[in-house]
Amino acid sequence: MSRIEECILYRDFEDGEILKKMTAIITSIQNDESVVGLTGDFYECLNRLVEMANRYGLSGNLWHAYLTFLLISKENAFSTACEIVGAVEGSINQMAKHDFVRFKELFDFDFMLLDRAFDSNDCKIISEYQNTDNHQKLFNKRIRDRIEELSGQLEQAMNVEVFMQAIIKFYRDFGVGKLGLHKAFRVTGDESETIITPITNIAHVELDDLVGYEIAKKKLVDNTESFINGQSANNCLLFGDAGTGKSSSIKGILNQYYDKGLRIIEIYKHQFKQLNDVIAQIKNRNYKFIIYMDDLSFEEFEIEYKYLKAVIEGGLERKPDNVLIYATSNRRHLVREQFSDKEGRRDDLHSSDTVQEKLSLAHRFGVQIFFNGPDKKEFQNIVKVLAKRADIEMSEEELLLEANKWEISHGGLSGRTARQFIDYLDTRVKR
Repeated sequence: MSRIEECILYRDFEDGEILKKMTAIITSIQNDESVVGLTGDFYECLNRLVEMANRYGLSGNLWHAYLTFLLISKENAFSTACEIVGAVEGSINQMAKHDFVRFKELFDFDFMLLDRAFDSNDCKIISEYQNTDNHQKLFNKRIRDRIEELSGQLEQAMNVEVFMQAIIKFYRDFGVGKLGLHKAFRVTGDESETIITPITNIAHVELDDLVGYEIAKKKLVDNTESFINGQSANNCLLFGDAGTGKSSSIKGILNQYYDKGLRIIEIYKHQFKQLNDVIAQIKNRNYKFIIYMDDLSFEEFEIEYKYLKAVIEGGLERKPDNVLIYATSNRRHLVREQFSDKEGRRDDLHSSDTVQEKLSLAHRFGVQIFFNGPDKKEFQNIVKVLAKRADIEMSEEELLLEANKWEISHGGLSGRTARQFIDYLDTRVKR
């Protein structure tokens, strides 16, 4: 008899509808009860298992993969504690074991009994599911691989102790819930309910993809590595010309250090009032978080920068050690400056104080990295390097001639323009 409803910690799952319906079916079969009225629920569950498999790229036993997904997604007192210290002692440990006994019963259930009950061959297919080999639709290979690996370990677990140890090790190595599975997030909801939502389709940009800017990239890497290693690190401002790779550098940092526990949460300036709520949700988790603000700047009439200043250095509660703020901007001082600011020709009786208040925001970023637009020679070098990586077969003379024509009509000299030109050539060659 399925006893999943007796779980203490592992219950009320966000994606628990399949579990609820399937365990009801399993209980009926184990009690030799008729399943005539459960046919619709049975095929609905199979449909949702296949949809989950396609969403994550899963193969193998989809029922076991689903149960595994529930276990690694559930944030509770036990799983979040194991994320930080590994195995824990005390009553919470016994409660978790109590629940794992019931989950192991579901892993051990002979799924083929369902085929006999419903005169079907579909559970055999579900148990040996082969997914399509379309990796372009797979939004996170790491998630797929980790689910399948742990699912296989839980299938083979000889007893509940081995079953439990495999889960604890997963929590310790990779974390739990959406923060453990995903690498990047955005803020949704409003001031009444701040929600950290996973971004499931991330461009896999590497730092080496950005040609040049070696000094700038090294500064960013050094600061990030100090942060990852628990050493002193600073909030970081990447500023400079448009199209020079500031945002790409941040994405590269994320992809490079994700496996070491780095996560990024993107937030926009209209959401700055929610910064404290965001930090409250992540400050006690076993990850390093970069709160990322892309293309940050403020007009004269905007006051959101005050919320950002308060989070960086103000207030009674200091910013947690596992949180840094990285921002990109085309403006060095983030706030629009006018000649009247410097000359004091303002209606504000204390204009110098106003100017200093604006400038002090940028000063609160301990690391400031300048990304300068390339000159003609540097632009041509970027084009040549990218063309070689893309296997573009064209003489250097013709390549640079076409690149010069392109940049004149497509935004001028920048790394972004060079990348767009190579993408154009690559598409034309493959057409």
